[in-house]
Amino acid sequence: MCGIAGIVSADPSIRGLIPEMVALLEHRGPDEQGTVDLGGAALGSTRLSIQDPGNGHQPMTTEDGSVAVVFNGEIYNYPTLRGRLEADGVRFRTRCDTEVLLHLYQKHGEGFVRHLDGMFAVGVWDASRSRLMLVRDHLGQKPLFFFQTDGSFLFASELKAILATGLPERSVDLEALYHYISLRFIPDQMTLFDGLSKVPAAHYLIYENGRAHLERYWTLSGQNKLAGSEREIVDELDERLAATVREHLLSDVPVGCFLSGGIDTSLVTALATQQGEIPPPTFAIGVMEEDFNELPFARMVADRYGTRHYEEVAEPDLIKLLPNMVWHLEEPADPFGVGVYLASRLASKHVKVVLSGDGGDELFGGYDRYYGQQLASLYRLIPNVLRESVLKRILAAIPESFAYKSMAQKLSWIQAMARFEDGERYAESMSFLRFTERSKDRLFTDGAKPQLNGGGSTEKILAHFDAYDVDDLVDRMLYTDLMTRMPDHLLPIVDRMSMAHGVEVRAPILEHRMVEFGMRIPGRLKVRRGSLKHVLRTVAARHLDREIVQRPKVGFGFPLAHWMRGKLRPLLERVIAESRFVEAGVFNRSYMSELLSEHVEGRIDHNYRLWLLLNLEVWYRLHIDGSETDEVLSWLVMGENGSTNLAKATTG
Repeated sequence: MCGIAGIVSADPSIRGLIPEMVALLEHRGPDEQGTVDLGGAALGSTRLSIQDPGNGHQPMTTEDGSVAVVFNGEIYNYPTLRGRLEADGVRFRTRCDTEVLLHLYQKHGEGFVRHLDGMFAVGVWDASRSRLMLVRDHLGQKPLFFFQTDGSFLFASELKAILATGLPERSVDLEALYHYISLRFIPDQMTLFDGLSKVPAAHYLIYENGRAHLERYWTLSGQNKLAGSEREIVDELDERLAATVREHLLSDVPVGCFLSGGIDTSLVTALATQQGEIPPPTFAIGVMEEDFNELPFARMVADRYGTRHYEEVAEPDLIKLLPNMVWHLEEPADPFGVGVYLASRLASKHVKVVLSGDGGDELFGGYDRYYGQQLASLYRLIPNVLRESVLKRILAAIPESFAYKSMAQKLSWIQAMARFEDGERYAESMSFLRFTERSKDRLFTDGAKPQLNGGGSTEKILAHFDAYDVDDLVDRMLYTDLMTRMPDHLLPIVDRMSMAHGVEVRAPILEHRMVEFGMRIPGRLKVRRGSLKHVLRTVAARHLDREIVQRPKVGFGFPLAHWMRGKLRPLLERVIAESRFVEAGVFNRSYMSELLSEHVEGRIDHNYRLWLLLNLEVWYRLHIDGSETDEVLSWLVMGENGSTNLAKATTG
């Protein structure tokens, strides 16, 4: 695992900025750093040594210097690829997968990516053609960003490395911001920084003769559904999961497992333990609040399989964590990221590599929103005039408890979603708890609106939902999540929060052949009569206790809604009063204040929206103002008179 960077430029002074880029990526690879100037290009890398630790130094070049590679990730089929290359007469100097990439490119050119099975971000400089090739893996597990200016092209694993050169201006991409606050992710090639872009998942980019060209190399089809019996499908799924877990254990250093107590991490842990004589160490994070704490279930799995289990009860000062998390994320922090951050910090004391259960919900139908769409369809059968009059008043009278997935919130969701159908409903549901098109019209100022292109965020969802080549609603929702939420939300968070502690996270369920097989399983076997993730639960029942398999999904979280009505209220008031986005003429302060008032008075639960506004302020001060993390922390925890320590108030 590494951090990679590169500069293509005829100007040696610009290529000379590569050490500054690499320095900003040290946390991604604390074991080693390397840079090389190849004339037309300079490449750099930081390394977390996992395969062939004593060798495999990067950047890696061919003996004649014609091709150079920097690589972040793992190629799980590299032993097979190496064997084929050796059969063709290729001689290797190392045992690492980076050298396989080097020779594979020499043999296949840009087509080399179609031979890879793994998670990867690769930069290849072909000196003979003065051509740069960038590649990002199938599901987007490893990040890759780029910036193009007159005569120069820069790329890196993280945006901060590109910003460190001083070549891009630090300004907000308002279109990306507009979509982010609705969707919880930044779609397409956009980032929150104007002029800086990301290589999309399953794409490669060619930069040659001053021009950049993107091309998709992998697509996911919904055709050719499995026709066997449920038992046959379950048997094959069980076998494939075991095989992909076995491949993901490939390492020259010890490998552990995240163990949350949910189905996905528990099943991966069970399968990993069955592969060898020594069970992998497991790592779990719990919280004080009983409704959110999953530690007892994690212990149940650890005890059954005899793992060396490490756990911590998180009493995190969320406010104190925010500046460092947002610095690493380069986006607003998501509550989900706190769990990954803390679990990675715990794991880093013992291992460099952990397996995760990421992808189980998105591939096999684990979120209640999948079943909720079906309930909304049933509710829609009630005549509209009745829904929008009598029933609307009845549902509105149910008091908000501010609990996780409260009844008032669920019924309000059903009421709102029944106005839409199919893809439009799914797109609207993504913004329901955040900022809808209507609420964004009130949040953005009249001065900022002309800078937006006018396209709604729902269009970013429908572009995938409507493009999938099957009619099944569940399949379309899963496909849309795999193409959007997965590469642009969940996986970036996992990557940044784990690499903040120098830990590599591998996701066996997201191996692209596993994903292809999973999408061939009919949707009716995933969401069945209100039972989520049915087919995966059936597999899990072979390896886990009933209490694990049958329990509903909880997820790592904190009672933010309650804190915002009490402990965090003064901080939110100050965030609104001192908002950088208000000062920049982007947001309306009056609407922000209205959201907080409605929340504090108990009328509407706005905790997701208020959390976004808080995190955006932290992001702006760190990445646009360029403030240090300790400066932002001081701003967060101290009142105007320096007397109110809000961070301490958020614990317990």
